[in-house]
Amino acid sequence: MAMVEGPGHVPLHEIEANVLLAKTICRNAPFYVLGPLVTDIACGHDHITAAIGGALASYYGADFLCCVTPTEHLGLPTKADVRAGVLASRIAGHAGDVARGNARAREWDLSVSRARANLNWKQMIDASLDPVRARRIYRAAASRTADVCTMCGEFCAMKKSREIFRNATRMSKGGRI
Repeated sequence: MAMVEGPGHVPLHEIEANVLLAKTICRNAPFYVLGPLVTDIACGHDHITAAIGGALASYYGADFLCCVTPTEHLGLPTKADVRAGVLASRIAGHAGDVARGNARAREWDLSVSRARANLNWKQMIDASLDPVRARRIYRAAASRTADVCTMCGEFCAMKKSREIFRNATRMSKGGRI
């Protein structure tokens, strides 16, 4: 069995055709891409441009995404660079899996979404792709106000939605607000 390597630099609007053409010509042999990087202006951030391209390539049928580090084209990657590149690739691949309707990927997303909606930070962080980093960020910036997130505080969309739902329920039972 052979694996076919795709290109590493493909403009966003050409990814679909590139993947479909390669899969057709190579009779659906496993196909992997190096990103692909969708723009060349992001020196030092190539893992982000690769993740953008990788998500689309994954959605259109690429079987494997090659890790691209922030130091791509600039120098040898450090351990931290490789970790950042691997995480970016995993996020891209997961986004493609969700878009293609992969049940396991969708359930993973939903488990994090449910935990977030319930403001269950421990469960949300534990289910995340990088719980160590998520926990560190949460501990450094966690809201000290009950039942809200750090980002929104008293204007937390989940808290406001619950308040609206409670009020609507009371009104439907003939109560007053």
